[in-house]
Amino acid sequence: MVMPQREDPARWGAPHESVCCACGSADVRLFYEGRGVPAQSCILVDDAHLARDYPTGSIRLGLCDSCGLIQNTAFDPALIDYSKPAEESQAFSPTFSAYACELAQSLVARYGLRGKTVLEIGSGKGDFLRLLAEEGIMAGIGIDPGYLPDRQGGDAGPRLHFLTEYFTNDHVGLPADLICCRHVLEHIRPVAAFVRLVKRAADATRCPVVFFEVPDVRRVLAEGAFWDVYYEHCSYFSAGSLARLFRALGFRVTRLALAYDRQYVLLEARSVADENGRVQHIEAAAVGDPVTEETVEELEREVRFFTTSVDAKVSYWRDVLGEARRQGRRIVLWGGGSKAVGFLSAVEARDEVDCVVDINPFKQGLYLPGSGHRVLAPEALVDRRPDMVVVMNPIYLGEIEVWLVQHGVSSEVVGLA
Repeated sequence: MVMPQREDPARWGAPHESVCCACGSADVRLFYEGRGVPAQSCILVDDAHLARDYPTGSIRLGLCDSCGLIQNTAFDPALIDYSKPAEESQAFSPTFSAYACELAQSLVARYGLRGKTVLEIGSGKGDFLRLLAEEGIMAGIGIDPGYLPDRQGGDAGPRLHFLTEYFTNDHVGLPADLICCRHVLEHIRPVAAFVRLVKRAADATRCPVVFFEVPDVRRVLAEGAFWDVYYEHCSYFSAGSLARLFRALGFRVTRLALAYDRQYVLLEARSVADENGRVQHIEAAAVGDPVTEETVEELEREVRFFTTSVDAKVSYWRDVLGEARRQGRRIVLWGGGSKAVGFLSAVEARDEVDCVVDINPFKQGLYLPGSGHRVLAPEALVDRRPDMVVVMNPIYLGEIEVWLVQHGVSSEVVGLA
């Protein structure tokens, strides 16, 4: 199981063999370690024993003093295979669906994309491209090795085309009036090489606009959110480190914002090589609150706070779960995704948690890697009558509380924090 540890304060700033994958600096300082972490947390495992024995890796987070990128210096890409069946979609949540719809509407309106073509790198199950199609794009090209053709009845629509593969140099030249990439960059260790490839793709077809969305690491640091540190995320971005990366590689950053209860950083940028591209900015409402770039010094202070708070946060949740078990109270987790895998691994919980539920039907009946908990449908709570429901992402508290009331489940509801 994962063993989160702070680096010895005396080692803060000690030389390390790794160089920053964003700027190439050797000034990467380690501050957090986790061992025995499940290598993939969105993977679908159909056997409890295989789930508990799922391959693991190590996490050694370091902060680059030059550009501010936080990265897992121990990441081994050989442990990851995104072509395996996985379930990362959040589209079954009304809260998330409303956010995704608003984002699709905003991008189409602000960049005049009706009748145009969007290229999405890491398109998952195609949910976002479908939303863009509903808003009027002429064509969408999705690239993702984990795409499932039979999802949603196999009907992607005549305007959408999906390539079940990784984004490579072979895709440079695909038509695009906007290149979209959501929740992909944090999964990539050689981030500079990847953004260079995106730049070549943008320049090849004179696509002037790129849109990226990544988790905000500053929230993780501020909350001591150890459950948001997991193996697939080998690169952790703030608004500042993301903007510095894109500017260094030839983009002009036009907008930075925080969205989804300030959990996500949104970046819009134009290729400097094509300032007069086909897509022009149109005055329309934008999603998220504009944010200024923090300095590397500010990030360093936040990292230091994380190192002093994360152990206490792990201990707190171990105590909560342990005391509940001693009292015979039934605790369930709501959310069978990466946060649950990270949480259960770090607190080393097995029997302390009765079950895990998720509204995504494609997760139900399968097992979480690491702890081996089976993911059940929320309806299971009607009979199980939990004493406490721990919500893995507090943004869903409202919709979950409504569901519990509607189904007659009386329980204490707590957001993970």
